[in-house]
Amino acid sequence: MKNYKYTIKLSLFALLAVTVLNSCNDDEFLDRKPLGTATEGDLTAGGYEEKAFGLYGKIRTQEGVTNWDRYWFQSIRSDDAQKGSTATDAATRGNVMDKFQYSPAEFAAYWDGHYSLIFACNDLIVDIDESGLTDEGTMINKAEAMAIRGFAFFDLRRDYGEVPIILKKIVVPSDGIKAKSTVAEVDAQIISDLEFAASKLPDSWPAYPGRATKGFANALLAKLYLYQGNWTKSLEKSELVINSEQYVLDNSYVTLFSEAGDNSKESIFEVQFLREAGVNYSNNYWESQGVRGSSTWDLGWGFNVPTQNLVDAYETGDPRKDATILYSGQNDGFGLTVPDSPPLAQPYWNKKAYTTPSIRQSYGENKNHWKNIKILRYADVILMAAEAANESGNTTKASDYLEMIRARARGTGTVLPKVTDLSQTGLRTAIKHERRIELAMENERFYDLVRWGDAPAVLGGLGYQAKNQYYPIPQTAIDQSGGILVQNPNY
Repeated sequence: MKNYKYTIKLSLFALLAVTVLNSCNDDEFLDRKPLGTATEGDLTAGGYEEKAFGLYGKIRTQEGVTNWDRYWFQSIRSDDAQKGSTATDAATRGNVMDKFQYSPAEFAAYWDGHYSLIFACNDLIVDIDESGLTDEGTMINKAEAMAIRGFAFFDLRRDYGEVPIILKKIVVPSDGIKAKSTVAEVDAQIISDLEFAASKLPDSWPAYPGRATKGFANALLAKLYLYQGNWTKSLEKSELVINSEQYVLDNSYVTLFSEAGDNSKESIFEVQFLREAGVNYSNNYWESQGVRGSSTWDLGWGFNVPTQNLVDAYETGDPRKDATILYSGQNDGFGLTVPDSPPLAQPYWNKKAYTTPSIRQSYGENKNHWKNIKILRYADVILMAAEAANESGNTTKASDYLEMIRARARGTGTVLPKVTDLSQTGLRTAIKHERRIELAMENERFYDLVRWGDAPAVLGGLGYQAKNQYYPIPQTAIDQSGGILVQNPNY
């Protein structure tokens, strides 16, 4: 496991739990410590860096951004995942997402939380613009805020479609009320934010893992262009990340989702967690996905579990299956047997939410409060490049990128043969499969199905209709707007 040394001071709030990795011993993982608390004057650029650091803490702590609402929106409504837990626990939420019975009365925190994050970004951006400062450090802090704002708008764009673009400080409540913009207008704003961020952010932060980088901005641009079907621009941005030589695929897919995989060279952007005596920099994202058992197997709430459909989708011998699926009644990979009797309520659990038993024992705590949330990783970018290249007609390049992912997955074994059907249609099918398997339980499947046009065929039997591409705007937001916000169609 990796030891974390801190070489800088953090902001007043000590909100960004950042780490530098350099060792490989389970016990040393417990040496992770929060950064020191800054005092006035510790941070440069007139306090702008302190405010920038606060944005990362807000990503983690703001309800509706990276807490459990994230996987309810982004994972449970796919064919890869379902509610889990017990039948009666969060049954209304389960029907909303598992069965596409969307309701404007549910999940207002997702909308509110993302706009709260956007407003915090606006505060910093406006302050910097009004200061007139243009030094490098200040521009980097502005770029961080714009990258995070672009990320928040990207989430809203995927989940609601047309949303208000609000770029000013909120001085009075009416400043936060605005009519919806078109998807094209929202896309243009995201591109503007991310292009600025990519032009100013550094390639890496050796002492600050978890801060936005040029690679994060370009990777998010590549994904937005993929959603638009702009294959040329998506490939261009993907290859900027690939050719930057800042990232490599982790040698082990299994290790990638253990504690040792936090802030690895495959990481493009992660939400930083930390757990130690007296310190809990986390939210309920992982805790709520842990095995719902008793005693030492009381690991969490039991939500967001793999479906049989996902389990059956793996090719024979694919090592990623056992790295993604935790089976009741079978070995956990660490020599322990997962119980298969009540109160355990399902056969499968999300192993990417699972923690190393020895670390749990050392903490004296079962529930996961210490693994980072992987928002973007290098494998996703490679698969975006493969798809964009294939749709552009460059099947040779697409095949090469696809093979990078399959080669890592197979390791030194003989499973997962190289894809030999190099037709555009054959590669399209192979890339779709690879995205599903490589990124399983990582919140991409629903959006992929929608943008491919496959959602009606794949999800229709679960209740999906065309209107379910987007979620209804919360009724509370419509009411507060005095009718300026208009509900999404057919809700």
